[in-house]
Amino acid sequence: MTGPVFDERDQLDTVAAALLPGERIVAVYDAVDPGAGFLGLTDLRVLLQDNVFGGNRTALTSIPYARIDAVSVLSGRSPAGGFVPSTRIAVTAGARTYELALRDPARARHAHDVVLDRTVRP
Repeated sequence: MTGPVFDERDQLDTVAAALLPGERIVAVYDAVDPGAGFLGLTDLRVLLQDNVFGGNRTALTSIPYARIDAVSVLSGRSPAGGFVPSTRIAVTAGARTYELALRDPARARHAHDVVLDRTVRP
């Protein structure tokens, strides 16, 4: 069995420290937006780290898959009107949408697919 996919060891360690008993990490992807920390995916929830939460504070927000209403990979259009792969992902839970950019389109697509799989097949 392979371990989780991750970009930064310290981010993986942060998610590992927040795990519930029996919970497993799927992936932890670094976010490249200013102030954004990372997107963590476990078998139970999405974790988002916001490094500029309310000024000088950092927030680690957990969203159980059962509370997620939508997940999107955001894209642009080429001048010819075709789909342009994007690094941006959005997760909507209730009235709030969390949007962040990951390092590359493959990470954004993987994160999208993990969230989608766990929201349509809980």
